Parts: sequence; C-alpha cells; structure tokens
Amino acid sequence: MRYLCLVIVDPARFEGLTAEDHRAITAESLAYDDELAARGILVAAHALDEPPTATTIHVRDRETFYTDGPFAELKEHIGGFILIEAADQAEALSIAAAIPMARYGRIEVRAVRSLR
Repeated sequence: MRYLCLVIVDPARFEGLTAEDHRAITAESLAYDDELAARGILVAAHALDEPPTATTIHVRDRETFYTDGPFAELKEHIGGFILIEAADQAEALSIAAAIPMARYGRIEVRAVRSLR
C-alpha cells in the first residue's frame, strides 16, 4: 500500500541554524531518500518551494480565481513529501519516524486512496 508522508516544517525550529546546519539536514534527508530507494520502498520524494511562491486556485460559479500565496496564513507549512510503499500503517509510521526533517517540524502520514 502507498503512504504519503507530508513534511510539515516549523520555521521557528529553523531560526538560528547556520548555513552548515542547513546543508547537513539536506544531506541527511537525501541520504535517507537514497536508503529508502535502495530498499525498494521509495516512490517519490521532493522538497517544495516556500509558501509565498504558491498560487492558490478556487472555482466558484464557473469563475476561476487565482490568489498569490498559500491557501491559509499558517506558521507551519508543507515543505515536501515522500511517497512510499509499505506493507501496512505500522511500517509506514516507522519509516516516517526516521525522516530527518521530523526534528524540525512534523510528519503527517496518510494512506493513498484509489478512486478507481
């Protein structure tokens, strides 16, 4: 079964980190992605641009509206995702608990539903 691990970043946890700290957590995250790929359970993993680069779209009464920025004013934001294959939720949670970015925010794990 596939599980989506949303990396939720708490910007306050990043305050005070040096450039070297940022490089280290990035290297650690990429190494973990490589480990998951070697184990055959990584489907995809990507970091996302910062929330101010987002465009939010909504359609009302057949009219499309575009708004610069994220859909809500939040302190935390989705910084990336890791899509994995896991036997069950317990395995998915174990994999997610080892994601290095969990130290700087939270990881939300959701099963991927098939609509077909």
